[in-house]
Amino acid sequence: MTLLTVEDLAVRYETREGSLHSVNGVSFSIGDGVNYALSGESASGKSTTAKAILGLLPDHAVVESGRIEFEGRDLRSLTSSQRQDLLWEEIAFIPQTAIDALDPVMTVGAQTKQAIQTHRELSEDNADRRARELFETVGLDPERIDDYPHQFSGGMRQRVVIAMALALDPKLIIADEPTTGLDVIVQDKIIDNILQIQEETDSSLLLITHDMSVIAETCDEMSVMYGGTVMEQGRVENLLINPSNPYTMGLKNAFPALDDDGDDLVSVPGKPPSLDESPTGCVFEPRCPFSTEECSTTEPEVEPLPYRDHSVACHNADRAARMRRDAEDAATWGGSTEGSRSDSGEVLLEVDGLCKWYERSESLLGRLPIGGVSPTVTGISSSVRRWYKQRGEILGEVLNDDESHVRAVDGVSLSVSRGEILGVVGESGCGKSTLGQTLALLEKPTRGGFTFDGRSHEHYQDDNLQSFRQKLQIVFQNPYDSLNPRMTVEQLVGEPLTIHDYRRDERDSAVCETLEQVGMAPAERYLDKYPNELSGGQRQRVAIARALVIDPDFLICDEPASMLDVSLQAEVLNLLRSLANTEGIGVLYISHDLASLTQIADQLSIMYLGRFVETGRTERIVSDPKHPYTEALLSAVPETDPRGSRQRVLLDGKPADPEDAPTGCRFSPRCPKSTEQCRSAEPELDVWTGTDHAAACFHPTEDPVTGEAARVGDAADD
Repeated sequence: MTLLTVEDLAVRYETREGSLHSVNGVSFSIGDGVNYALSGESASGKSTTAKAILGLLPDHAVVESGRIEFEGRDLRSLTSSQRQDLLWEEIAFIPQTAIDALDPVMTVGAQTKQAIQTHRELSEDNADRRARELFETVGLDPERIDDYPHQFSGGMRQRVVIAMALALDPKLIIADEPTTGLDVIVQDKIIDNILQIQEETDSSLLLITHDMSVIAETCDEMSVMYGGTVMEQGRVENLLINPSNPYTMGLKNAFPALDDDGDDLVSVPGKPPSLDESPTGCVFEPRCPFSTEECSTTEPEVEPLPYRDHSVACHNADRAARMRRDAEDAATWGGSTEGSRSDSGEVLLEVDGLCKWYERSESLLGRLPIGGVSPTVTGISSSVRRWYKQRGEILGEVLNDDESHVRAVDGVSLSVSRGEILGVVGESGCGKSTLGQTLALLEKPTRGGFTFDGRSHEHYQDDNLQSFRQKLQIVFQNPYDSLNPRMTVEQLVGEPLTIHDYRRDERDSAVCETLEQVGMAPAERYLDKYPNELSGGQRQRVAIARALVIDPDFLICDEPASMLDVSLQAEVLNLLRSLANTEGIGVLYISHDLASLTQIADQLSIMYLGRFVETGRTERIVSDPKHPYTEALLSAVPETDPRGSRQRVLLDGKPADPEDAPTGCRFSPRCPKSTEQCRSAEPELDVWTGTDHAAACFHPTEDPVTGEAARVGDAADD
């Protein structure tokens, strides 16, 4: 039975610059109990299609044509009250950014109960009981229904939104990028939640995502969209194993997989069309390496292929097998990382026992001496602190008590050479961003320290920060926050040159050269634009250009590609690898995306609750992980092949909490191998004999070849 039908849908947006034809003749259908995906780059029209189904298009959007039916009902003809009855009750929506979907001044429980009581006549007690059931269903503690959104992590907020969407057992769930920006462990839990609930409620799913691996593991059918049109559609296994449209081939090959051989990721050149006018030929023709003259003059129709459940819009579909072979080579798309990976040479950054601790956020009363218990007086005003410090050595000792601090980074050591990329991987809250900010001297180290380019961090802190900033730059995760909205691209990229006293003629040429280096060519097209006039991918490239324009020796990259489409992500990763190889730049790349890092990183460090639990060469860690946490991270990476099978590793216990670190091994509360020794003593980061591979674990995984797990220090443990 067909649940949802979309036929020949066309949507345009009216803007000050004119009309934008966002969706142009999109058709697909979803059967009862079917999981369906809409995939494609940003501005492909997939989110607009979903909003048209839901009736949530903004006022300046116009549905020009098309039929949208749900169980035979014409959704376009519904009144606002009829649509309100349908939404939540039969069609639920999970938005991309949970923090924007939740009211910050209402508890999460109150918001969940509001969604229930708006559509069902339930008493307060029954609504409260249902809210608690939903929290348990999505893996949240029911006792936290009285907490506010800001008290939850990003993954937990996303699960609150999922709970709200599932409150009334809808027949169709529309999820718009529900896991974007989340670490792989949280992503795996959320996807598993959705699939389990679907199985229990027998609902269907419309998943909007650019993540091919999530589609491979969760969906039955899919449509690939580009420029507001459908390029290819059918069974997921057909499209991902034997794609017949060059655009699908490009997206598939741009997506990193753990078992890739380390060659360049494919980055589809160029940028999506502006959509301000109808195309005269194939909308993908300007970016397609296989285009012919027919492609530029005639728009292809979506036509079925001879085999079942597969349709494609391509004039050259009869050459699909040859195109698939050529599309696997990055050179086909005009990309190539120059040079080979650099061997470790001159050490540029050396970190020894670095700590960054924060004072706990406790109330003043909780810090005062009661019943003979010594207080922690951190966080009190300086005058009060001085008063207490003058009145006894006990309070003075407490001020330095390790237990009064949150150990965000707690004894980290590492080294990065010129031309080397070190990847730091871990879940949200593990301390990796704090590590990056401390190494950039945006935070002052609490203990330990580092040397950079032969000088200690104290040297740079003592009135030499400007020279440090010229040599070391940081790229932040969110370009929406890191770029001043009142400055043009030219001003943003040129500001570091002004700060460091470059001549005006040098600034102009350097800005243009750097913009083109990061793929924004011709640069003149972007110089006068403001951040709000750029796509997310373009903003991130401006942020990278801003860091590169003064020719730094070292880059700290904090999740710079987590918000980008897969093709743009590949472009950023290839760019960083190329800079390391050709310019000798050292890179510390912070990410939760282990699959991406395996493509560019020479070394990996796995971080958990402020410490490294495993370090070593990338290929060694991927092929022979020693720490159970590393195994869990690797196992949580989705399969890109829909024929593959993977046993989900859903860790017990709650995610890492730096304010409540356990005694002993920090991973022991969630570790399947935990013993009494693990819960009472913290293991050191010991190196395996004859290797540079180290792990902090009393019970390391055996080598799959030798069956041994001999590390330096085993004898001492015995």
